[in-house]
Amino acid sequence: MPKTSPAAATKPAAVKAPAKGDHVFLVDGSSYIFRAYHALPPLNRKSDGLQVNAVLGFCNMLWKLLRDMPEDNRPTHLAIIFDKSEITFRNKLYPDYKAHRPPAPDDLIPQFALIRDAVRAFDLPCLEQAGFEADDLIATYVRLACERGATATIVSSDKDLMQLVTDCVTMYDTMKDRRIGIAEVIEKFGVPPEKVVEVQALAGDSTDNVPGVPGIGVKTAAQLIVEYGDLETLLLRAGEIKQPKRREALIENAEKARISRQLVLLDDKVALDVPLDELAVHEPDARKLIAFLKAMEFSTLTRRVAEYSQIDPADVEANAANKSGASSQPSPARDKSTGASGDLFASPAAPASPKPGADKQDKAASLKGTPILLAAARAEAAQKLPVDRNKYQTIRNLDQLNAWIARVHDVGHIAVEAKANSIDPMQTDICGIALALAPNDAAYIPLHHRQSGSGEGLFDAGLAPDQIGVGEALAALRPILESPGILKIGFNIKFNAVMFAQHGIIIRNHDDAQLMSYALDAGRNAHGLDALAERWLGHATMSYGELTGSGKGKLSFDQVAIDRATAYSAEDADVILRLWRVLKPRLVSERMTAVYEMLERPLISVLARMERRGISIDRQVLSRLSGDFAQTAARVEAELQELAGEPINVGSPKQIGDILFGKMGIPGGSKTKTGAWSTSAQILDELAEQGHEFPKKILEWRQVSKLKSTYTDALPTYVNPQTHRVHTTYALAATTTGRLSSNEPNLQNIPVRTEDGRKIRRAFIASAGHKLVSADYSQIELRLLAEIADIPVLKQAFRDGLDIHAMTASEMFGVPIKDMPAEVRRRAKAINFGIIYGISAFGLANQLGIAREEASAYIKKYFERFPGIRAYMDETRDFCRANGYVTTLFGRKCHYPDIKASNASVRSFNERAAINARLQGTAADIIRRAMIRMEDALAEHKLAAQMLLQVHDELIFEVPDDEVAATLPVVQHVMQDAPFPAVLLSLPLQVDARAANNWDEAH
Repeated sequence: MPKTSPAAATKPAAVKAPAKGDHVFLVDGSSYIFRAYHALPPLNRKSDGLQVNAVLGFCNMLWKLLRDMPEDNRPTHLAIIFDKSEITFRNKLYPDYKAHRPPAPDDLIPQFALIRDAVRAFDLPCLEQAGFEADDLIATYVRLACERGATATIVSSDKDLMQLVTDCVTMYDTMKDRRIGIAEVIEKFGVPPEKVVEVQALAGDSTDNVPGVPGIGVKTAAQLIVEYGDLETLLLRAGEIKQPKRREALIENAEKARISRQLVLLDDKVALDVPLDELAVHEPDARKLIAFLKAMEFSTLTRRVAEYSQIDPADVEANAANKSGASSQPSPARDKSTGASGDLFASPAAPASPKPGADKQDKAASLKGTPILLAAARAEAAQKLPVDRNKYQTIRNLDQLNAWIARVHDVGHIAVEAKANSIDPMQTDICGIALALAPNDAAYIPLHHRQSGSGEGLFDAGLAPDQIGVGEALAALRPILESPGILKIGFNIKFNAVMFAQHGIIIRNHDDAQLMSYALDAGRNAHGLDALAERWLGHATMSYGELTGSGKGKLSFDQVAIDRATAYSAEDADVILRLWRVLKPRLVSERMTAVYEMLERPLISVLARMERRGISIDRQVLSRLSGDFAQTAARVEAELQELAGEPINVGSPKQIGDILFGKMGIPGGSKTKTGAWSTSAQILDELAEQGHEFPKKILEWRQVSKLKSTYTDALPTYVNPQTHRVHTTYALAATTTGRLSSNEPNLQNIPVRTEDGRKIRRAFIASAGHKLVSADYSQIELRLLAEIADIPVLKQAFRDGLDIHAMTASEMFGVPIKDMPAEVRRRAKAINFGIIYGISAFGLANQLGIAREEASAYIKKYFERFPGIRAYMDETRDFCRANGYVTTLFGRKCHYPDIKASNASVRSFNERAAINARLQGTAADIIRRAMIRMEDALAEHKLAAQMLLQVHDELIFEVPDDEVAATLPVVQHVMQDAPFPAVLLSLPLQVDARAANNWDEAH
């Protein structure tokens, strides 16, 4: 009889041979750990900041299998099966098998041991066996179960296990609550389960390094297997294949295909250490399970287990071995770490010189301490290891590049920084690509540098020698850039993503050091590469101006000498990697991982796709508007000259100031530091409100001139000659509150409340056969104010669908909502929105054209009627003064370090900004979540709509005419439910969505 494993030995005797009617569940534990880690939002244990999202996902899955499955589909036998990280028979057959798998993420490694502890807390068998993968054990157990007349369920969605599906065996994906049977396997592979290994042998698997036959994918492999029956017959008859490339590939790689089949075929005859009979399910020790869950601080699941077992959790002590501060060693499962590394990859006591395998020391250090200690150690090490540009390499041929690529596979991550000739990623040339694997271990691949000649065309002598062709280099780099198993680390990596996408390469699995800095320090630090290098590394980077020069002699990047470009570019990649190593543990230690993983990182690829789609404009509409604006500007300018009584340059602030406050003697002027009169918009607004005609005309002229120069004249110059559309660029790390900004061109500042601004929006049009759909959150910041400040009357008004401004006017002024005068509602609206932005009595008086005393009385009455709003504002201000930041409902920190400034106006501004930031920031987080989920939702409903623009609380889509009716409810549903389940709002969000031929009509 096989011996019992230590895991099984801890389990109370529960031996029952499976029989007909029994149901054996086998959980692919190793696979599920990684799925849970990547699928669930980051979760940090409050007591020590340890990330435990994979542990929670695993525990929820086990509870679901034991308690939440239907009565007729619960397991009678259940085991959790893990890989044992030792050499298996497959490595002996093919040494490179799984050789390039990346190391596990740092914040997942401590969870391996805790997951095994979780399995034992549930009193379930925790199985692994030397020399075999978990899949082989699963294959053997399901064979035995079926032979005894039982049915089997494999809890996994791993394609490698689909070969085991039969009438007796199904797979179950608990995350999607989806069953995978024979039909689903055929849908995925194009062949029934028994032929899956034949298809996999041909297609190979880059993740596991199964070679397969180059050039043959799953679809082609399925067609070949359907036609020829099996792999061996296909290989014997390969000479019959009509397509030359396919025929040659099959003949030349026949042996690789045969080896691949052996690698993917599961062994279902393993001599099991733990017999199937010993997997019988029994009741776990509820107190032991509660003790573990309390130590992990899983309050919801603790409560569910306690309620089910009728035990008061207060009577159970948390398991001391799993509590904060207790040390757990990682499981060896997939804990592979190889490759060169330096001081940043080790504990502070490690040698400064690069040392292979030092990364393991770092991981061990992280387990012995806490995330806070790891973050501190990384920051200290970063300051100690100097940047040495002399160690950088220039990669000039494919052999050198392929050698680097092989090292990337060993390490599992790479810092990437492509250098461009333009700020437009849609149209620029890729001049070169910098890579970094470790501190001072960086290189530059020049691709498109020009050599200098003589005479007028100084750089007309063609490309510099010894450069790899762009196509060749990108073809070599494509597998690592597109590999989901290799982490690409960048800085504003979206720019690179758009550039590479223009060459048909989609970057998968990326981190962005700039966005990490932004998630951690929005509002208190600059997030440029140079500033961060100075702050965290104590290093002054080579400046772009130092590289290219300035003035008439300024060089474009492709004109920079290759040796200089190498020093500059490789340094950037090196610095990016070092910053990533410093900032990554800070996310965990400061509990900002959820913000980065939920709101920042997933949005990168979404925005990259939006930027590449662009939007169409009607140039004729803009041309007519430009003419109209020019006439209006000329008319206003003539009126101003008549008012001034002399010829004037309307665009000269000095001359305007002299006329206003000198010649006309209008009071209320102030001077700038240079001694000139200030003619800021605020001052002109105040004077216009007082009834002065000259400043009113100046404002009108400035507005129409800006619309003409910024939009009607400029927009046509942004039309891409290839796509014939306008492509804006979004910045994620630009504001303190999480709002996106738009530039080149800025499409977020087109006025929407003026008729002229709306005219410009009419020039944004749908392409033929399509409509533009505008979906806009209605009064979202007011709803969030009611939610966060907990104002019952406002909350009820939103629930009842009332006109919130009319309701406010009724509450304040005692006027019935029905037949309310428009002026009364307008005043309430101004107060509602003004309160959000911390408006003063002076500001409200100017906005409404009333006396300051009257405006002050309005604000006082507003706070008396809604006292919770004043309390919210006071609490937010006090919290920010004490902590230097405020948080959104999603945990984003918005820092306002100047809230304690000695300058009263600076202090007051920061107080108002902090109060608004919780509302504006939460609204920004909500629309980010909507954007991240939108594309999958549209694809799930098989809709062709494409998201084009985001303008604060509004999303713009281009939708085929015949899909508009089906698209609108999907868009509304995704936007309205965007906060869930991370944040549960008591108030419903309202989204207005309309379709039209242009943006103005749709809004």
